[in-house]
Amino acid sequence: MTVWIHRRPELDVCADAATATGPLAGLRLAVKDNVDVAGLPTTAGCPDYAYLPDRDAPAVAALTAAGAVVVGKTNLDQFATGLVGTRSPYGVVTDSRRSEFISGGSSSGSAVAVAEGSADIAIGSDTAGSGRVPAALQGIVGIKPTVGVVSSDGVVPACRSYDCVSIFAADLTLANRAMAVLAAGAPQRHLPSDVRLAAPPRPVVAVFANMPDLDDDWRAAFDGAVSALELAGARIVRVDEQPFLAAARLLYDGALVAERYAAVGEFIDRASPSIDPIVGAIIRRAKDIPAHRLVSDLAELERLHAVAMASLAGADALLVPTVPCHPTIAEVDANPVAVNSRLGTYTNFCNLFDMCGVAVPAGTAGSAQFGVTVLARAFEDAVALDIAAMLTGDTAPEPAWPTAVAPTSELVVFGAHLLGQPLAHQLTGLGARWAGEVSTAPRYRLGALDTDPPKPAVTRCPDGENGVSVLGERWLLSPAALGHFLAALPAPMQLGAVELHDGNWVTAFGCDAAAAARAKDISEYCGWRAALAAGAV
Repeated sequence: MTVWIHRRPELDVCADAATATGPLAGLRLAVKDNVDVAGLPTTAGCPDYAYLPDRDAPAVAALTAAGAVVVGKTNLDQFATGLVGTRSPYGVVTDSRRSEFISGGSSSGSAVAVAEGSADIAIGSDTAGSGRVPAALQGIVGIKPTVGVVSSDGVVPACRSYDCVSIFAADLTLANRAMAVLAAGAPQRHLPSDVRLAAPPRPVVAVFANMPDLDDDWRAAFDGAVSALELAGARIVRVDEQPFLAAARLLYDGALVAERYAAVGEFIDRASPSIDPIVGAIIRRAKDIPAHRLVSDLAELERLHAVAMASLAGADALLVPTVPCHPTIAEVDANPVAVNSRLGTYTNFCNLFDMCGVAVPAGTAGSAQFGVTVLARAFEDAVALDIAAMLTGDTAPEPAWPTAVAPTSELVVFGAHLLGQPLAHQLTGLGARWAGEVSTAPRYRLGALDTDPPKPAVTRCPDGENGVSVLGERWLLSPAALGHFLAALPAPMQLGAVELHDGNWVTAFGCDAAAAARAKDISEYCGWRAALAAGAV
């Protein structure tokens, strides 16, 4: 198992871990060897291509600044061209459980390092599925953010327009923590002001009407994942798979592969002896693709994208099997291009369509690890994260990593908009994220308005008058969502500033003075739920 290309001395790693500080303090970090780490060679899986960077890639710098400690650089399919983990002169990276099977690629070493426990988190890259395929085959989590949300500077390009930095971890909680650091510390493409920050409580999840390349065991495993999601509260709809799969074929069978030649083609043409023959053939083939064919394929991709997104109208996400099979090394050796293409059936279209994805384990298919990926529209990374947590049965990680970088507005509510109360859907329908309980400073009165449904009247007491600390809940919304919410707010409700127990002032629910004067005083209960339980509302 050739996981590492360069590995730092264990004594150095332990010494750095002992003094590390920050939210990721002491976590062991593996870095795919197409991503720069200062002082360690970057080979991209090709010894003759190697260079020594003098600075970390922004993604690496973000994680190490937060306390993660680089263990070393991991093996990969050369120039990140492959989904198998076998296309490297440094050796084949095998499955962490069954040595006759492939690891998946191209981020093969990074995924196996996490799966076998020699790293806590690992950086991968993902163009056609390299951050998702090995996650599925190794039974770990892979988060592939929206294209460009994490900087790809300092990463040897594969297809520059579609390359992503991704993260691997053993579970969703740790992957979320690491991705929050990556997105905040290595930003590139900013999230818009109308982004949804959470999935709805009962999301609509699309699946393909037909599932090509799945045998009976793999189809049964996928059906089991769909059933688990339904039991968790999702509604399943079926969509035509054809526009997605047609786009997937464009990545290698069409002119888009010209980007791979643009990245490293001149080096490949020098016929270095360490070039993998399959990788070399793929990239050389792209040299003479005419410009008009690339323009035509880009237009076709745009058309397919429009058709595919229209089919997802009304759905919050798309659920796919991450891979349709787990080949042996012998099977890949016998038919390397065809097997690799099959592995990309459900991954290749993702970045072409500017989607984000979370790959999670979902049991087994026969004796193989089985995984699924939750895909969502660009910037709806929090939606994908929440639905992935529903599927695995985990509590959604908090704070969700997109809230570290998305424009957000806080709103504190006290009554009918509390989680589980009659009007909470007005917030969840806008993509608002529940962010926990809060309490006001002890300067307020709580009343119940005679509305349908009843709503709270929270008013600040005059100086010198006794008040109570009122229990409420905090929600996070995009600025656009808060604007929509305010525009639809009926009289006598209004938003204003409320002082919390910690002295901070936040935007919160209130009502006009005349309505508050008519409200039934329920301050003695110090909160809406307690008043409901007592029958006071």
